Amino acid sequence: MAVKSALVNVMEKAARKAARGLLHDFGEVEQLQVSTKGPADFVTTADLKAEEVLVGELGRARPDFGFLVEESGEIPGADPAHRWLVDPLDGTTNFLHGIPHFCISIALERIEVSAGKTRREITAGLVFDPLRNELFWGEKGVGAFVNDRRLRVSARSRLSEAVIATSIPVQNRTPHDVFLAQLSAVMAVASGVLRQGAAALDLAYVAAGRYDGFWEMGLNAWDIGAGILLVREAGGYVTEIEGGNGMLESGSVLAASDRLHPEIGKVLRAATAGR
Repeated sequence: MAVKSALVNVMEKAARKAARGLLHDFGEVEQLQVSTKGPADFVTTADLKAEEVLVGELGRARPDFGFLVEESGEIPGADPAHRWLVDPLDGTTNFLHGIPHFCISIALERIEVSAGKTRREITAGLVFDPLRNELFWGEKGVGAFVNDRRLRVSARSRLSEAVIATSIPVQNRTPHDVFLAQLSAVMAVASGVLRQGAAALDLAYVAAGRYDGFWEMGLNAWDIGAGILLVREAGGYVTEIEGGNGMLESGSVLAASDRLHPEIGKVLRAATAGR
């Protein structure tokens, strides 16, 4: 049986408390007050209430840590080396339309500054799907788990047998011609391409071996922080599509097993070469 550390217990307690409000509001989704934040990007009362709970619970447990939160932005802490990356509701559009696929994502980031260079590293991550009661969690060097079961990435080695996840970009993010070129290239060689609308869960599913890979651009650190940790601790590879390690800054992500990651990367890069 997997034994959670005190830190993971703090994260789980916060996520489960915030999830109670999300589940209540999901059951009354037609009554939600909704305001637009941008094209296909909404803020709901449920989202804001969940954020308030998460910041409150995590702040009480680790009062010196800062935050980078989807709705409130950056909240500095007394400890400059540690920061929570929090998405209180990943899959907002699904939530608003009554589609049962959304989650809470929490990651702990360690920030080191040396010789004028900043190094960012995720040391713990949690993705909670309250509808399925699936708690994906992990810590650096400890492993990745869903509830009490250890996770491993898919063992498939043939791209022709692989199911790859992605997300269709909204109006103000990745240029559509770039995405369509990537999508066409992957569709030509993979068994299938899925779009579910929650990047944190997509990465958790890669860690669990449910998806064989995932790529997307234009993401934020709170979307992917926890998922990066989960995939790596489950034995997978995560880089930018171009191969770099600056995912938290660039929002470009390619996650897969060590067998498929190089092959998917070649397909994606070839599809947009010269653009």
